[in-house]
Amino acid sequence: MTPNTKRRLLLLAGAGTALLGGCASAPQPEDYARETPPLDLRRYFNGPLIAHGIFTDRAGKVQRRFIVKLLGRWEGDTGVLEEDFEYSDGKRERRVWTLKALGQGRYSGTAADVLGEAQGQASGNALRWTYTLKLPVDGTVYEVQFDDWMYLVDERTMLNKAKMSKFGFDLGEVTLSFQKL
Repeated sequence: MTPNTKRRLLLLAGAGTALLGGCASAPQPEDYARETPPLDLRRYFNGPLIAHGIFTDRAGKVQRRFIVKLLGRWEGDTGVLEEDFEYSDGKRERRVWTLKALGQGRYSGTAADVLGEAQGQASGNALRWTYTLKLPVDGTVYEVQFDDWMYLVDERTMLNKAKMSKFGFDLGEVTLSFQKL
């Protein structure tokens, strides 16, 4: 076999692997139906919490670090979740969510900087939360899509990984670790 033939075979094998990987189905909340402890946002986001997070760009480089102080409270199926962000550069932001438990693990939410309504589906220990955030950058506001996954590790700890995109192109990821206080 000539070196060119070997190279072509390797390229074909790599392309085939990439195509097969692209065909794999994306995870769905029901994939986690048997995982415990079960995630109930009304229970977890009730009272004070703290989260530590990072934003990484498409290349995986950390661009921002932050801490979030949260306070949640619920009356029946309606909750308010206050989030106070403090970034490593000293900048501060506040987001207040109004959340609704819709039954069968479904949730919706609104906030001043969220376009329309966020939609969530919980199953087992996981929640998928999708929404469009109005993100200000250098005087311009961009509408950025979030595909947010939360995983309850134990009664006090939840991990969160969110992919950010615009026009279908990946912008980066947000990773958070929540702790109930």
